[in-house]
Amino acid sequence: MILVTGGTGFVGSVLIPNLLKAGKEVRLLLRPSPVSPRLPKGVSVEVAVCSLKDERGLRAALKGVDTVIHLAGAERQSTRANLTEVDVEGAQAIAQVAALAGVRRMLYLSHLGADKNSAYPVLKAKAFAEAAVQQSGIPYTIFRSAALFGPGDQFTTSFARLIRASKPFVLMPGDGDMLLQPLWIEDLVTAMIIALDEESMYDQTISVGGAEILTFRQVIETIMQTIGVRRWLIPFSPAYLRILALWVEQVSPRFPVSLFWLDYLSADRTCALDTMPRVFGLMPVRFHQNLQYLQTYQHYKSHRRQDRR
Repeated sequence: MILVTGGTGFVGSVLIPNLLKAGKEVRLLLRPSPVSPRLPKGVSVEVAVCSLKDERGLRAALKGVDTVIHLAGAERQSTRANLTEVDVEGAQAIAQVAALAGVRRMLYLSHLGADKNSAYPVLKAKAFAEAAVQQSGIPYTIFRSAALFGPGDQFTTSFARLIRASKPFVLMPGDGDMLLQPLWIEDLVTAMIIALDEESMYDQTISVGGAEILTFRQVIETIMQTIGVRRWLIPFSPAYLRILALWVEQVSPRFPVSLFWLDYLSADRTCALDTMPRVFGLMPVRFHQNLQYLQTYQHYKSHRRQDRR
């Protein structure tokens, strides 16, 4: 039995159906909430409802579980996120209780650039969460992922919304020359499922990215070409852009792009291009090949409605 935390998010909504197709038994951990969760459609999974702070509830949720896939994180909430409570303390709690429950395997999804000494909150929180998993005593695999893209992501979908809403120009941090390595969500999920049964990947931290390295400017231009919208790309000081973004988030909580993207774009976020084919036998999808989901304006509007909930 596999327990998945954060399973109603972007990655979980793709991972859970693929786990079931692979013949795995899945239990989804849901935090108590007055809002109905967006459960994966068309699949049947067990559900356990409890907070990551509820040790007794976690023990019950872990009954019969041999593997934990920890996806839960707060970064999608941008400046309203409690990274210490959700990302750091949440990882510590699930790792400690899982070790006591005799869990034999743990997978954790992190970010390229995770570093305890980082000046950026998300990357710092991810590093402390990684340490909790590593120190649990459970055989682990940590995936440090590049920027993920796919229907419902917080990357291409968010920037497509920003581009549509911005007339006649889009402000770009610096010259937009920071390097990214976008990774198709299905490629990440396939790699995670492969890692579940591979002892060679025990106690490993693996950096994964897509098949090509692109500048942020190239990413935005590709999105504009895909959705058929053209905007002027205006270089802007990252420091002043951060101040502007903070102000916009205060007056417009539904602003499509999380402030944490400015942190992510503060440096190149890449890894070895051959990791996916060499380690997992996978040839990742190229960025421009799978962006058709952005072309449907109805898709854009539906995810805007979801973000309002």
